[in-house]
Amino acid sequence: MSMCNKPEDTTTVIFQQYKTLLFSIAYRMLGSCSDAEDMVQETFVRWLQAQQDRVESPKAYLSTVVVRLCIDHSRLARTQREIYVGPWLPEPLSDSLYPELFESVIQDESLSYAFLVMLEKLGPLERAVFLLRDIFDYEYADIAKMVEKSEANCRQVLRRARQHLGQQRLRFAVSREQQEQLTQQFLRASIEGDMQGLLHLLTDDIVFTGDSNGTGPQARKPVIGPTRVTRGMFGGMRFIPPDSQVRIINLNGQPAIMIYTPQGIYGVILFEIQDNRIRNIYSIINPAKLQRLMPNAHDSTPRLKE
Repeated sequence: MSMCNKPEDTTTVIFQQYKTLLFSIAYRMLGSCSDAEDMVQETFVRWLQAQQDRVESPKAYLSTVVVRLCIDHSRLARTQREIYVGPWLPEPLSDSLYPELFESVIQDESLSYAFLVMLEKLGPLERAVFLLRDIFDYEYADIAKMVEKSEANCRQVLRRARQHLGQQRLRFAVSREQQEQLTQQFLRASIEGDMQGLLHLLTDDIVFTGDSNGTGPQARKPVIGPTRVTRGMFGGMRFIPPDSQVRIINLNGQPAIMIYTPQGIYGVILFEIQDNRIRNIYSIINPAKLQRLMPNAHDSTPRLKE
């Protein structure tokens, strides 16, 4: 029996074998869980419509479809971001909702929030080639087919992408213990109003970037420097709802601070750590980017003891 005549459940089983891979590619390509899920769903639709008896490799076919969809979507999204209010940051990824994505060290590091922010420096084609080669280890011949370029051109694109990222690629190897310790210290200093304690945790070139899309009190440009960042953090705390609670949860394979109320999540804060200090603070209060974190607001993650 040819694949095109197989029952629908068998076709679905084949797709399910690669669904995690497809989402992994799409999320890194787009920096958005919702968009990644849409791309995976559209890939499934096209898989059902394909003449599967002519598909030599389901993995290659499905990967090609999702990569091309993501490249097209990325180009459209960049245009739409021209009207976005303030900085645009990736949508955080819940470890508990997507545990299968964190099964290897390299995959874990490439899902770190700072890594995703770094990827925003790349155009859609550069981002695709870089991820497919350096993260997913596809051969140049396969990548060339996916992005419809020659192998030689793909090598040039990858070289250009690596140059754009430069030394920043080397910054993300931080131990889990170090991440947890600094996150706890940051939260404790913030709750206690300890400005000196907070300053001690920050690098001299610390940058605070907030994403609200105009929906809440968030700086519309990055704030640079430890004094300005610390004052801005304490000043911004007065806008947090009085019935809020805080806890540390796992997002993008790292500890993150969640602020939530009985009505839902107010915001999350993630860090990039370098040399045992915080180099970047990312604050997201745009409700559209917090919806998929709702199941974790009241999970069993221990709350910081004050």
